[in-house]
Amino acid sequence: MDAAEFFGLEPTEEPLHWRLPVVPRLCSGIGALFGGIGLGASIEIVEHTLERPIVWATAQYLSFARPGAVVDLEVTEAARGHHVSQVRVVGHVGDEEIFTVNAAAGRRPDEAVGAWAGRQDVPPPEDCPPRRIPREQRGMLADHLDMRLANARPPEDLPGPPGGGRSALWVRLPDVPVGAATLAVFGDYVPFGISQTLGQRIGGNSLDNTLRVAARSDPQWVLADVRVHAVAHGFAHGLVHLWGADGRLLGTASQSTIVRAWKDQPRS
Repeated sequence: MDAAEFFGLEPTEEPLHWRLPVVPRLCSGIGALFGGIGLGASIEIVEHTLERPIVWATAQYLSFARPGAVVDLEVTEAARGHHVSQVRVVGHVGDEEIFTVNAAAGRRPDEAVGAWAGRQDVPPPEDCPPRRIPREQRGMLADHLDMRLANARPPEDLPGPPGGGRSALWVRLPDVPVGAATLAVFGDYVPFGISQTLGQRIGGNSLDNTLRVAARSDPQWVLADVRVHAVAHGFAHGLVHLWGADGRLLGTASQSTIVRAWKDQPRS
């Protein structure tokens, strides 16, 4: 199975128009389309349509799409150069715009190569406990991901002492190769880091999600190295470095989110 099959993307008679039926396996714990899925699906159709790999892509989330809805994805290649295309994807349900993605796709000759981000020192995935999924999220996206707590507390250990701003998850989508589209899903975990950082049963709804692709490989596991930079005025800001099990930096994702208490957490 590839990412397009997992997302359930449907081509239409128009090459730049695709459809994304919203089903539970594509939804977050609040029962709406997971933000990283919207970004990942847009990345997948850009790479397929333009035959150029994504360099970066950023999504702005405007509204929710819930199971039963169908998101129409309209691709516009705003500019095409010798090596790089500048692209826009608008996802809408009927007349309501759900998200907008801006991206660049292309490849240039490698004249300099390197990576200087620091990776957390964590145990390998086989030595980390699984992340247990709450019963109310069964059948949703989290239930289809294999996740291991590399540097994180399980929900039953919260509330607890504040953390240091960093947490980490090993994550994979079984039977789906890792590419830019799946990295967009794995990078949407700044909200996970909010609870770990504050030591409270608190998460968030993404306002945006930006993925920057550093390397191409097909690792079995990806380490989501989460760093929450700040929480203030009801918003949180942070990033996720995405590492292959071989230590290669695959990409980096950044987000701003609305901070919200879990349903079982009293407001503080």
